[in-house]
Amino acid sequence: MSGHLDRNRQAYGQMVRGGSPFSKVATDDECRQPLQTLDGRGWLPATVAGLDVLCLAGGGGWQSILYATAGARVTVVDLCPEMLALDQREATRRGLQVTTLEASMDDLGRLADQSFDIVHQPVSTCYIPDICAVYREVARVLRDGGLYISQHKQPGCLQIVERDPHDRYVLGVRYYHEGPLPPVGDTSYREPGAVEFLHRWENLVGGMARAGLCLEDLREPMRAKPKALPGEIGHRGQFQPPYVRMKARRLPRAQAGAPRPPAGPTLWTPS
Repeated sequence: MSGHLDRNRQAYGQMVRGGSPFSKVATDDECRQPLQTLDGRGWLPATVAGLDVLCLAGGGGWQSILYATAGARVTVVDLCPEMLALDQREATRRGLQVTTLEASMDDLGRLADQSFDIVHQPVSTCYIPDICAVYREVARVLRDGGLYISQHKQPGCLQIVERDPHDRYVLGVRYYHEGPLPPVGDTSYREPGAVEFLHRWENLVGGMARAGLCLEDLREPMRAKPKALPGEIGHRGQFQPPYVRMKARRLPRAQAGAPRPPAGPTLWTPS
């Protein structure tokens, strides 16, 4: 296993053992209205009953349990076996069927082409050096017209290294930084022990388009609190939104034998 994968696997295992919020399983209250819990923006269809859903890098017993409660056929892919064990434990306890698979999000070779109607991915692409490889796999396993809902860390969030004496947040990582991110003083949005990578907007959004995923909506979750004190997450959120949520759809694949569209714009001339 590659070094960054092994370290991230270990980091998340430690989070599970330490009772991290990232390993919070779905509650009974959340399961009463599972789709509303999953999706406050109205991006999901009115029902997911009978649909094939992939919770990508989504282990931990939250997403999978909510989708299964709503009647979906659920597969969870995660790098961390301790996270997947929570999905299996909660599914068994609730009498639900959930399939788990230990794998990296950028290598879904054990999943068949066009096998899912929905891929739902929480914040996780920051742990992979090439986000475009993730998008290519998502596009491959989604059926035509399938939905991809994902959340990512914004590049500006990962460029912040510290808060200065005037309570200003310092961008100390170059926007075009390559490779694992260096240690930082302000760890508000960095997970302990994990190896993270910065993804530029040209790949966060452009990479989707190049993979055959059409962006339909984009939101920046509000993490700012006007009365937050310096050093609190809500204070930093006033200056830099940490996350971006995106809704995309798999474009139809070209039909065999069908003529290809023109490679670029064509010039109209009068007949």
